[in-house]
Amino acid sequence: MGADEAVGLVNQLLWNTVIIAAPVLVAALLVGLVISVVQVATQLQEMTLSYVPKLLVSALVLIALGPWMIARITQFAISVIRIIPQLG
Repeated sequence: MGADEAVGLVNQLLWNTVIIAAPVLVAALLVGLVISVVQVATQLQEMTLSYVPKLLVSALVLIALGPWMIARITQFAISVIRIIPQLG
């Protein structure tokens, strides 16, 4: 395997990581933003008020999109495993 193929695999790995992690991160970001706006509007500065909704939304997104995430990871792993015989 040359350097070009190795860099290509790392590039695919990083893009898959971004695509798989993005839904959870975006959902937590949006919930955090909404909770922050509500906290500022009501002047209620309770730290746990932002953690619990973010945790719940992240869990719901993982439950909803978990099969898709696992399928994407599995597809990438199978494509990398298929390349192994060509390395020698």
